[in-house]
Amino acid sequence: MNRAALRYAKAALSLAKKQNKEAVVNKDMQLIENTIAESKELQSFLNNPVFKAEQKLKAINAVFGGKIDEITKNVIQLLLKNKRLSLLPFVAKQYQYLFKKAQNVASAIVTTAVPLTDDLKEKVLNKIKQETGKEVSLQNIVDDSVIGGFILQIGDKQIDASISGKLNNLSRNFEKIEK
Repeated sequence: MNRAALRYAKAALSLAKKQNKEAVVNKDMQLIENTIAESKELQSFLNNPVFKAEQKLKAINAVFGGKIDEITKNVIQLLLKNKRLSLLPFVAKQYQYLFKKAQNVASAIVTTAVPLTDDLKEKVLNKIKQETGKEVSLQNIVDDSVIGGFILQIGDKQIDASISGKLNNLSRNFEKIEK
């Protein structure tokens, strides 16, 4: 499913580049991804085969209507036409990934037990910039199961410096000793 979404995202980015609207379409894709992720009802509706393509298009136009660019609307219509509308959130995510990659921006996700302060966020950003040599887009996810410390994910690399991670490692080591 991700390969198909990647193809649509590449096509959208290529078209956006030709019209010099990469950033505009990226904002649209962020809006689409966030809106769909936040609404279980919208997810269900878009994935429900009982509703016809025209009904889904009306709903999408009602939700996003004048907020999105023509290129983004064309991508949505193409997905509808090819009966691949369920890929829309994945296309949006892949587009954003390709856009950031083209802009030489690394995406990082830091998971902490409490929200990062602005000062700490700035320190994390600077450290990642120093390590990667790229600009960084940082997302902070708050998950109290981390207990303390952090889990940092940059691309396919992950650094687990959380208390829960250390406790899990300790538990695994004890299990090995018992055997």
